[in-house]
Amino acid sequence: MKRLLFLAFYCLFLLPNVFSQQLYTIENVTTIELTFQQANWDQLLDNLVAAGNEERLLGMVSINGQVFDSVGVRYKGNSTYNANRIKNPFNIKLDHIINDQEYEGYGTLKLANVFKDPSFVREVLGYEIARNYFPAPLANYANVYVNGTLIGLYTSDQDVDKFFGRTHFSTDEKVRVKGEIAEGLPPGSMGGVWEYISYDSTDYYDLYAMESDFGWIKLMNFIDTLNYHNEQIDKLLNVDRHLWFLAFSNLLVNLDGPINNPQNYYLFEDPSGKFNPIPWDLNECFGVFTNLQSQGNLSITQLQQLNPYVNISHADYPVISKILSNPVYKKMYVAHMKTIIEEQISNGFYEERALEIQQIIDPYVQADPNKFYTYANFINNINVAIGGSGPPPNQQIVGLTQLMEARKNYLLNLTDFSGQAPVLTNHQFFPAVVQQGDEITFQLSVINATQVYIAFRSAPYASFEVLPLFDDGNHGDINANDGIFGNTVLVNTSRLEYYFYAMNNLAAAFLPQRAANEFFTINTTVSLVINEFMADNETAVFDQNGEYEDWIELFNNSTEAINLNGYYLSDNLAVPDKWMLPDTTLEAGAYLIIWTDEDEDQQGLHANFKLSKGGESILLSNPQLVSVDLITFGAQQTDISTGRFPNGTGDLIYMSPSWGETNLNGITGIEIPVESPFLTTKFYPNPFSDHLNLEFWLSRDTRVEIDFVNTLGQSVTMQKQISLLAGWQKLTIQTNELPPGIWFCKIKTDETLTTLKLIK
Repeated sequence: MKRLLFLAFYCLFLLPNVFSQQLYTIENVTTIELTFQQANWDQLLDNLVAAGNEERLLGMVSINGQVFDSVGVRYKGNSTYNANRIKNPFNIKLDHIINDQEYEGYGTLKLANVFKDPSFVREVLGYEIARNYFPAPLANYANVYVNGTLIGLYTSDQDVDKFFGRTHFSTDEKVRVKGEIAEGLPPGSMGGVWEYISYDSTDYYDLYAMESDFGWIKLMNFIDTLNYHNEQIDKLLNVDRHLWFLAFSNLLVNLDGPINNPQNYYLFEDPSGKFNPIPWDLNECFGVFTNLQSQGNLSITQLQQLNPYVNISHADYPVISKILSNPVYKKMYVAHMKTIIEEQISNGFYEERALEIQQIIDPYVQADPNKFYTYANFINNINVAIGGSGPPPNQQIVGLTQLMEARKNYLLNLTDFSGQAPVLTNHQFFPAVVQQGDEITFQLSVINATQVYIAFRSAPYASFEVLPLFDDGNHGDINANDGIFGNTVLVNTSRLEYYFYAMNNLAAAFLPQRAANEFFTINTTVSLVINEFMADNETAVFDQNGEYEDWIELFNNSTEAINLNGYYLSDNLAVPDKWMLPDTTLEAGAYLIIWTDEDEDQQGLHANFKLSKGGESILLSNPQLVSVDLITFGAQQTDISTGRFPNGTGDLIYMSPSWGETNLNGITGIEIPVESPFLTTKFYPNPFSDHLNLEFWLSRDTRVEIDFVNTLGQSVTMQKQISLLAGWQKLTIQTNELPPGIWFCKIKTDETLTTLKLIK
């Protein structure tokens, strides 16, 4: 009991102080202190820029008091850098000399100098909005000193590197490309985003920076397919992610990006082989960059009324024209933009959040000796334009609300945005308890739709398959033409992730609205599971050679023996057959330990890969390479395992290792406190009606499930599983389908369960 009380006290009162030091927590301004031996450090950094070879100046950096030696520093940026400027953007490479030198897993810091934003919020707020709908970098603020002198307040943006890939795609071994402007191109000739040039990779070197060790052939194949075999583009591009990316970019008038300029974005290949667009350098979103390449400089009115289909007919922009020319994709794009407007703009959230962020950084802005605008400009630019004619910082910068309120009204009055969209509600499935290998019948109530679909997949990061739903009385949909659509899906894996969408002649709609970044989940009862693992074993368990290696435990949940001949384990979703299990039989209720140490020559079961204590995935596949079980985990604690509780079937929790035995409740076995990702939870309104707002703080990236349970313990709505990033999260859950009464909203991560009592 004392132990439990201590853990509760620790989680409630002590953890906030620990987690407040997270590098990209918006509510915490990072302190970065650079030290160079050379007094003329600024001139030396300018010389490196002039040389153009991206060499770095060696120095030392302190991040929130933690000191790193032998880091490499250079200036970065194009228009934001100037040799005559004191406050220039920095690129700090912690592992420049010392391998694996990192801060909370991050090896590179990228600091932007807020050159064109009087409000100081555009970049951080833009990334925060984007992360609700597709992968995007984390960002907050850093107060930067050099050799003891305050340079000023910077935005600190997460690097789109291998760590980003592991976080969002569970792999760092795929293609990663950055879009670049060819040096020396004159204004007006900056189109060509994803245009096909030739099948000679050298013709693309000035337009793209290959940041992975390979990928030119895949990139050119993607570009060729987009331009000349467009009907196959969904095989090489995550189209839904791209539609969200385009909708976000256009709505927030981010013209210094690929909808207008061939720069400030990445393409990241996921385990299914599809490219995903990632935004970068959002310092000029919310209308700061005004030069529309196909038209010229735009007035504030023209920014407010930017065509949602800008460049749709422009041959130099296949990034748009080859996608939105598809009428189905075009309706999906509009549906996504309407969702962002509803969730971020119409309800005033963006303004409220902008003011909250300004309150956090207010004293740092006032103290910034080298800011490019006055403190009064900082306060006023939320609502009104700052500056006049001429280049930055004299350029007129539109106010955020001045831009977005008029833009919202303009868009919602367009015919494509005002058409009656389908309404999707009351979805359910049968049977209620799903066994692996079952057929699941889905039912969905739909109004005003001519086409209805379910999109589903068997594992995270896989491609969604699409199946039509019918209202003909022959597909588990009750009666013909009763507004209830249905169909059946076979489940051969441990989980099913799915969402719905529908369309008519005018519009499209999704359920959940943020699909496919959000989706519903069904977990099946599985015979063979990954029951426990340890990715940071220093003194806990040793193998037959006396070595403390990482390990994975398999468990046979069934009542029959399972022959494992031809089964595979992997830590890379793109290579499911990385290590094949031997021809052995696992009896009912038995355990099997595999050491993940790359020592296949040793006796016993030793896999040809190691686990990363920083987080990755473990995939178990059957001989047909169909996923049997999949675990995606974050950072691990030394000598603490992660396992299922209850044993074999439950959720993953930290625990004292129960190597080859029944898993015990993690709380009783852990000798150090478990980091709970939740620190604060707000919910409103209560009583609620058609929606519920949830606000909570996440100390790290995690997957969250949300479920509503009535007083009889029945789950009435399906569980939603959402991938969320560290930081303050605000979710709006539609609750129209819940009948009046007392409800318990369960918010669950891999390690925690928070229950809220609510009344409707």
